[in-house]
Amino acid sequence: MAKSDPLNPGFYSSEDLREFGIAKVGSNVQVAKNITIIGPENVYLGNNIRIDGNTVINAYSGFLKVKDFVHLGGGSFLSCGGGIEFHDFSTISQGVRVYSNSDDYSGEFMTNPMVPKKYTNTVSGLVVFHEHVIVGSGTVVLPNCKLSEGVAVGALSLVDKSLGPWGIYGGIPAQYLKARSKSLLDKQIQFKTELMR
Repeated sequence: MAKSDPLNPGFYSSEDLREFGIAKVGSNVQVAKNITIIGPENVYLGNNIRIDGNTVINAYSGFLKVKDFVHLGGGSFLSCGGGIEFHDFSTISQGVRVYSNSDDYSGEFMTNPMVPKKYTNTVSGLVVFHEHVIVGSGTVVLPNCKLSEGVAVGALSLVDKSLGPWGIYGGIPAQYLKARSKSLLDKQIQFKTELMR
């Protein structure tokens, strides 16, 4: 019997995840064994996905939908109450925080999920990472934000509004910096051609 490595917990396979009650699991899905998933019945995973260690997915309410060829970096936090979608070839780096719902900080209402809803004013809205989106480490994404196709967000940014396609953004709040090259679309065609062989 092989000795287990306490420093490398490894990954659950697609078969393991189906047994744990994940709503949908495609092929070649790797989820680190040291992550937390609350509400697995609200998590939908496509094909060719890797979710790295110490990530927390809170899908107790709402949902998480991850399409194909997606990577979610370690130490990330996904609050799925308003819904979060990752489209093909999107990725977030380590320590990204995605909030599809958030408390009202004005002081006009009470806060936190243990307080009955009639006393709170939670902001909730779908967050979407379209095709070829990449988000740098430590970035925070707030509810109702759509990151259009080809968006790149630099590390330690705050995304508090939807971002237009094929731009590089950064800062607090994230601002447009310059256009992003679309050359990767040619590589995508080559990649898909190779997959069909």
